[in-house]
Amino acid sequence: MSSFKTIEWKNNKVVMIDQRKLPTEEVYIECDSFEQVAQCIKDMVIRGAPAIGVAASMGIALGALKIKTDNKDTFLKSLEKIYSTIWNTRPTAVNLFWAIEKMKAIVKENIDNEIPQIKDILINSAITICKEDIEACMRIGKFGSKLIDKNSVVLTHCNAGALATAGYGTALGVIRAAFEDGKEISVISCETRPFLQGARLTAWELSKDNIPVKLITDNMAGYLMSKNRIDSIVVGADRIASNGDVANKIGTYSLSILAKHHKIPFYVAAPVSTIDFECKSGEQIPIEQRNPKEVTHINNERVAADVEVLNPAFDITPNENIDAIITDMGLFRPKYKETLAKLRNG
Repeated sequence: MSSFKTIEWKNNKVVMIDQRKLPTEEVYIECDSFEQVAQCIKDMVIRGAPAIGVAASMGIALGALKIKTDNKDTFLKSLEKIYSTIWNTRPTAVNLFWAIEKMKAIVKENIDNEIPQIKDILINSAITICKEDIEACMRIGKFGSKLIDKNSVVLTHCNAGALATAGYGTALGVIRAAFEDGKEISVISCETRPFLQGARLTAWELSKDNIPVKLITDNMAGYLMSKNRIDSIVVGADRIASNGDVANKIGTYSLSILAKHHKIPFYVAAPVSTIDFECKSGEQIPIEQRNPKEVTHINNERVAADVEVLNPAFDITPNENIDAIITDMGLFRPKYKETLAKLRNG
C-alpha cells in the first residue's frame, strides 16, 4: 500500500491530498461541505476515474450530513441538489456517475428509515465504496501481474496509481503487483502534457515505493519502442464502452498505434465500475475540453504564443488496439463486445 492517503472520511470531513501541489508539496485539503468536494473534483485537486467516484460518494454523504431538516421531502429535495452539483463537475469519468447512482439507490432502499439513519447509512456506504475500491485495485494488480514478464520494461501514461484511486492503483496496481511478485521490472513514465500527471504524480508515486522509474516526454515513446526498449504498455481508463473502446488521458490513442506497429502488448487496467454498458462505442463518450491555460501557462506564467488553443483532456483508443482489459473480475480479451458482456450478465 502507498504511504499516503488519496482520500478518506475523517471526523465528518472529506480529506484529500492536493494533487496540484505534488511532487513539491504533500498538502491535504479538508472539505466540510459537498460544494467544496465538487470544486475539488472540478479543479483536479483529486482526479482519476476511481478516485473521482469515491469523492462523489463521500461528497454526497457529507452533503446529506449537513442537511438540517426533520422533513423527509425537504431532505430528499436537498439531496437532489447535491446529486446535480456533483454530476456537473466532470463529464468523461464514468465512475463519477456510477457512484452518484449507487448512492441514489441506497437512499431509495432505505427511504423508510428516519433521516439520521439515512445519513449514517450514506456515510458508511461511502466509506465502504472507498474500501472496496482499494480491494478492487489489488485484484486488478493480481490479475494483471500475470501479463508482465520478468526483468521487463513497462511504459505507462498519465497517472493510474494510488492517487487516481482510493489506493494501490489500476495500471500502477498492475506494476506494483508485478514488482511485489519479484519480477524486477522497471517503468517508463510519459510526462503526460499538459497537466504533467506522469511527471508529477506517477514518477513521484513509484519513487516513494522504490520501483525503478525513468521519465520521458510524450514524444519520445515512439523512439524507445523502435529501439526495443519497451516490453509492454499498461494504462488506466476513465470510461470503457461496452465494445471495449477506451477513453483515457489524451495521448493514449497515439501510444496504442505505436504499440500496434511495434507489436508491443497494450493493456488497459480498470475496475468494472469504469465500464459503461449503456455506451455502445467510444464515439458516444463525451470528451472534456479543459482550460487553454493548462497548455499555454506553467505556474501561471505564459510559455506559449497568444493563439487559439485546443485542449481535449481525453482521447479514444479503439478496441482493436487493446490486447487485454484487466479488471477486478479478471482478464478480458477481444472480442470485447462478447467478453465484457459476461460481466453485465453476472
